[in-house]
Amino acid sequence: MTQTKPTLHSTTHPTPVGLLTLVASDRGLRAILWPKVSPQRAGISPRPRRDPDHPILRRTAQQLDEYFAGSRTSFDVPLDLDGTRFQLAAWRSLADIPFATTTTYGQQAAALGIPRAARAVGAANGANPVCIVLPCHRVIGANGSLTGFGGGLPVKQWLLDHEAQMARTIFDEPQWPVRQPVQTRLSMPVA
Repeated sequence: MTQTKPTLHSTTHPTPVGLLTLVASDRGLRAILWPKVSPQRAGISPRPRRDPDHPILRRTAQQLDEYFAGSRTSFDVPLDLDGTRFQLAAWRSLADIPFATTTTYGQQAAALGIPRAARAVGAANGANPVCIVLPCHRVIGANGSLTGFGGGLPVKQWLLDHEAQMARTIFDEPQWPVRQPVQTRLSMPVA
């Protein structure tokens, strides 16, 4: 039984980290590509047809805009990932990294139940096709250093700084107005 490849759709979307190419099938988001990376060079086949009005691409673009505007901390677009079982497990585990935090490749491997596979997890993360949505930028080296990232280390740092700023805004501001203490006047008996 031969399996036919799904029809793929694409569009470009401007963001603060560059013009991203979004690729989706009718089942879900397939890739978010950095500037200067063509879908063909990223192994996306068949060649996507340009369709900026595709519902999954529109939803992805809207959620990316909300993320960059500081009003979204997680994504809920359907995904249609294409990779090995190991890659799929590594990529899906990225969604478990809490917003505005970091983890290491070793911690990610341990969470997957394979603590000695930090390098393999790093390689899988390097092939993560849906950056930002599955936040591989939140994975750092064991010594706390920034390590490889498809968009480049300055973009990785920018994303981490953006999330840290968002977290300060979201989590440090009171959720309701703080009332000023009411000053009461003590009645003094008049002599």
